[in-house]
Order: sequence, then structure tokens, then C-alpha cells
Amino acid sequence: MPINVTSEIGKLKKVMLHKPGVELEHLVPEELERLLFDDIPYLKTARSEHSCFAGILREQGTEVVYLEDLMAEVIKEKPLLKEVFVKQFISEGGNTANRFKNQLYEHLMGIEDETELVLKAMSGVSIHELKTEIYSPLVERVKSDSRFILDPIPNLYFTRDPFASVGRGVSLNKMYSKTRRRETIFGKYILENHRDFAGTHFYYKREYPFSIEGGDILNLSRRVLAVGISQRTTPEAVEALAQNIFNDNNCEIETILALDIPSIRAYMHLDTVCTQVDHDKFTIHPGIMQTLRIFEIKPGDRKGQLKVTESDAMLSDILAKYLELDKVTLIKCGGKDRIASEREQWNDGSNTLCIEPGKVVVYDRNYVTNEILRQHGIEVLEMASSELSRGRGGPRCMSMPLEREDLSGGSFSISTS
Repeated sequence: MPINVTSEIGKLKKVMLHKPGVELEHLVPEELERLLFDDIPYLKTARSEHSCFAGILREQGTEVVYLEDLMAEVIKEKPLLKEVFVKQFISEGGNTANRFKNQLYEHLMGIEDETELVLKAMSGVSIHELKTEIYSPLVERVKSDSRFILDPIPNLYFTRDPFASVGRGVSLNKMYSKTRRRETIFGKYILENHRDFAGTHFYYKREYPFSIEGGDILNLSRRVLAVGISQRTTPEAVEALAQNIFNDNNCEIETILALDIPSIRAYMHLDTVCTQVDHDKFTIHPGIMQTLRIFEIKPGDRKGQLKVTESDAMLSDILAKYLELDKVTLIKCGGKDRIASEREQWNDGSNTLCIEPGKVVVYDRNYVTNEILRQHGIEVLEMASSELSRGRGGPRCMSMPLEREDLSGGSFSISTS
């Protein structure tokens, strides 16, 4: 079935993951900041934790598919795309990759197994793997075994960010950091060429100039979308996304709520500080409440125009209004304990993955927040995260819903009166 995601909480039917691979073992201390990691995860444990995550989802009836498998299927079904993919991957690999483009091309095209090729593209290529005919004595001396001419892509297991399901379409994103921009190549080939996604409508494309990432996009209902303006998502991108959505006559979205949050790494995406856990309940990091600005975006009077209004209402009131509820409860990450709140937000206490109304997957390390969720009637499915959390992302970050059941009833419909 094509993409169908019209809420954050409808029963999760199908999800895309990426199991961490050798790319994590290609992290070295001096490259951590550039590659957006704070520490080097232990791959064996990270993979074990990720397998448990996938197991939880399967036990709840969710079909789990993997990014690497989907991409390999595309190349296998359409062999002519292999060369196109390899050339594009090299061309976007940076100056060093392009200096050795012929050797890289020979190396990658020589990998016959489709899955092996995809995993090698993800994990990176060092100069010592190539049969180089270019005499580069300085490069040979300076670039040791730990240096790559085609960088690894260690953030790939955060599948939420490269593209975002929006109703029956997608936002194929322009990533904020150059480090992550090649991640969206996989999404491009899968969405344009895989038989499961034929005819998918694009509301944003990776070639656009302004950055936007999937962690900032929340489907509140079939008619309301929330988008964070954050460290990773620009207001220009939000405008472009809004115009494309409103220009699609088949899209039911009538309102986009733009939430302007502090532009810092700790709050890199909206879903690091706010996620929906039930029809009328959201997690929230209290640290954003004093500075949060909220803008209501609707179609303008003329095609291509937007009507933008800044709201002075409280977030809970705005959410209740657009979800047609009497009240929305904001559950504070860490509760009233400021130290617990800051610690657990840093460890993705607000980054929950809702798999059906009132049931969420969370990291077990955020025990204060998890207990508060239980007190509010939320069923909490805990998973270990000692290694996965080193990449600064939680269960929502690590998952890209492809299909959710539509919510029935009036709770998520917008009044037209």
C-alpha cells in the first residue's frame, strides 16, 4: 500500500528502519563533531538494542521494513539504476571523493550483490580500499586507515529525518548538515522507483535550497500539520512546504502550525521537545515554553499566497482547538524536577514513538518521565538505549512510519463552521 500517515497516533501498520551498521565503527574522535555524534557507540550493543526495538514493533503487529533492503530491491529490479546511483553518490561525496571518482566508481560498480553495495555506500570507503593509479604521496601519508575519501553516514539509523510521510505524500528533505545530505539519496531512489511507492506525491524535494528535516514534521490530523522551526528547519522551507501542500487539491491539510523553538543542538527538532502520545496528550519539554512562538499558516486569498498569523494562545489551547477537544494535557518531561527534565530531554525523554493511541515506545533510561506517562494512563513499552542514545535520538527519530490506520470519529476533524 502507498504511504498513508494522517496522524501521529493511529495504529502503526508499517514502518521503515535502518539497522546500525559498520558506519558506526568508522567514527573516530576527531570527526565526531563534524559527523554529528557526541560519542562512539559500541556497534554490537547498538545492533542488539535496535533488534529489540524492531522486535517490540513486530510484537505490536507492525510490519518492519529496512532502508537498506528497499534500496537493494530498487537496484535489483532496475539494474540500469545502479550506475546512476553510484555516480550520484560519488558526485555528492565531496572534493576528495571526486578526486578519486574513477577509482571509487570502479570499486562500487564491482560490488555485484545489491545489498552489499548499499551497505558499502552507507559505511564509507577509505583510500586503502581502492586500486588507485593516481600517485598521491601526500594523501597516502596524511590520510591514514581511519580517513575516508567517501565518508560514512552514521546518522542513517535516524530514519525519521531524510523524508517525512505527510498524509499520502512525502517531504523529501534538504538536510541541514552537509554530513547528512547524502542520506536523502536513498529516499529519492526508493520513493521514485520502488513498486510499493509508485505515484507518491512530493511536497518538498531534496534539491530545494532551504533545509527541513523530518523530526520537525508532526501529522496532528488529516487536516492539521505541525512543523518546527528549529536548528535544522528554516522558515523558508516551511513556507515552501506549505505552498506545495495547499496547491495539491488532493491533500486535505488546511492548516499548518509552525512552532518556533530555540535553535540549539539539545532541541534540534520539534520531536525532541514535543510528541503526541494519545488523542488528548502530548509530551513536552518545559524548557521551551517561555520562548515558544506559534504561527498559524493557511492558504491566502490568491493561489500561491499564504496567510500567516502569530497566535498568543497557549500551546495546549491551540492544540485543543485544532484537534476539536475540550482540553489537551501537556505531560512535562521529567515532571517538576528541573534536573531530571534537562537530563531526560537530553536523553530523548520527549522523543516517544506512538504505535497506537495511548501506547508508546520509549527509552528505559528516562524512568522519571516514563513513570509520569504511566500515571497519565499511557502504556509504556521500554527499550534499552545505552548505545543508540549516543547519536542523540530516540524511538521516534529511529522510525519512519509509512502506514498508520486512519483515526475514525470527530476527534481529529476540523470544524468547517
